[in-house]
Amino acid sequence: MNNVNCQNPQLIDWWRNAIIYQVYPRSFYDSNGDGIGDIPGIIAHLDYITALGVDAIWLCPLFESPMDDFGYDVTDMYTIDPDFGTLEDFDQLLADAHNLGLKVIIDQVWNHTSDQHPWFLESRQSRDNPKADWYVWADPKDDGSPPNNWLSVFLGKSAWVWAPQREQFYFYDFLEFQPKLNLHNPQVVDAILKCATFWLERGVDGFRLDAVNFLIHDPKLQDNPPRPEEASPPDGILSANPLAKQLFHNQICDAQNYQLLQQIREHVDCYEAITLGEVTLSEDAIAISSDYVTGSERLHLVYNSALFFQNPFSATQMRETLERIEHHFSSGGNCWIAGNHDYRRLKSRWTGKDAQGNPYPEEFYHAIAAMLLSLPGAFCLYQGDELGLTDAEIPDDIPAQQMKDSFGKALYPDIPGRDASRTPMPWQADAANAGFTEAKQVSFLER
Repeated sequence: MNNVNCQNPQLIDWWRNAIIYQVYPRSFYDSNGDGIGDIPGIIAHLDYITALGVDAIWLCPLFESPMDDFGYDVTDMYTIDPDFGTLEDFDQLLADAHNLGLKVIIDQVWNHTSDQHPWFLESRQSRDNPKADWYVWADPKDDGSPPNNWLSVFLGKSAWVWAPQREQFYFYDFLEFQPKLNLHNPQVVDAILKCATFWLERGVDGFRLDAVNFLIHDPKLQDNPPRPEEASPPDGILSANPLAKQLFHNQICDAQNYQLLQQIREHVDCYEAITLGEVTLSEDAIAISSDYVTGSERLHLVYNSALFFQNPFSATQMRETLERIEHHFSSGGNCWIAGNHDYRRLKSRWTGKDAQGNPYPEEFYHAIAAMLLSLPGAFCLYQGDELGLTDAEIPDDIPAQQMKDSFGKALYPDIPGRDASRTPMPWQADAANAGFTEAKQVSFLER
């Protein structure tokens, strides 16, 4: 096991009511004119972030990647992708942020890797190589079909891909090029904790754990039961998504997740760092996510899809949500989030009309912002939401043929995907490309 000697230091609980500013590096600021946001671009605007009065920044993945899912398909967890800069750039960002009093939280993608990761390439070669059991592999059924009925969260089709090299299927939760790591295997757990150590020893203040409720699956690979017709879709999933026709009883949210969370918590506590987990796309995101912060042996903070409802905002719905959060998070640990790189921006989602039939006025959104910052618990603010940015429109602003998000392209037009909330941050109203880049063509969505 990957053990670190420590004396269980007491972490100052700055995080309980923290405001965490989420930076999507690719579209934040381009410092070198290649059309892609980068680490030096973040450094250049740390003074802006500091002026917002936030406590920490959360950086979406910066690691080496083919960018098929824009960083969430990692090929090297230890290396900064050249699109974003160098490890020296990262160290400078860390030092400058700390000098300004900002904590730095970085994404860790431990549910899966890219199918180009050396671990997967080795695992796929045979059934008896040293990493053969590092991913989730299974034999076909007698008729040659996939091992069970599990579906891709993003594509709504079978979550199994045939690999002729092994004559077996591999499992993925999201996109076909993101094979799932087998976290039932202690060697894999050791590997991700070793990666955690690398970044913790560089001085990061915590990790945002991607898709934390997906980490552990049912080892028996039992089918998911069908969703009753009268049942509502799971939190964070539109009814148009084919995934909504199943109950997620076996594919995700396995009870063994808590044992893994304990190992992760023990590890990061040795460095006085924190964990922020993402729990979405589950049957009851509020209740389930609260389990992930129960006691002092699981995560520090967790955010869920409680505010990702698609219907017009209402005081009644907000009150019901707040009451449920207070009930399930009686000991704290909740982190509010109302928009990010995976969902619609706040101002584009909470649209509607007042009693006179007029669109919500600008003052409404100011009041919403004040409310979100006043709620008990932490809060994640997505870059640009402080400016009241709206989503781009597809196909008006981004033609359908120019979409880059694999999820969006697969389910368009029923589900437009995520390109719309990942557009460049505007820095100067009267400048070309709103000051985001000096490039003639903005290529932040391209490799």
